[in-house]
Amino acid sequence: MAEAEVKDEVMIESKEAAVSEKDIEKDSAPKRRKSKRTVSTGQAHIAATFNNTIISITDSNGAVLSASSAGACGFRGSKKGTAYAAQIAAEKAASAAKQQYGLSKVEVFVKGIGLGRDSAIRAIAQQDIHIESISDVTGVPHGGVRPKKARRV
Repeated sequence: MAEAEVKDEVMIESKEAAVSEKDIEKDSAPKRRKSKRTVSTGQAHIAATFNNTIISITDSNGAVLSASSAGACGFRGSKKGTAYAAQIAAEKAASAAKQQYGLSKVEVFVKGIGLGRDSAIRAIAQQDIHIESISDVTGVPHGGVRPKKARRV
């Protein structure tokens, strides 16, 4: 009989502890509403390779607001490197940034030599986003590769 009373007391204490933990969590961390962030000016980074085109739209500090690529839009294989795929990807990224953050002006940075360079820029402009500047940041090799060693005869 004594064992049954001990088990009942333990169960009562554990239920009280569970209730008090829930109350503590509610009191200590009140839920705050996330204020909607508006970004009027930003940057559009377009990486256009022969195999894919990746578009990232960032704020002026470089924090990504939205991103898309030809592969993410459902294109597969050699179709990812086309100008049409780049256009669709740019439209998707630009519309998401405009709807969520109210983006209205961008500086465009283009890297790479793929087919989607021009069409991605045009697609961003069609979304009623004003393009302030276009910069080509494609890497340029300097110095080249190391030459072969001299042939010994």
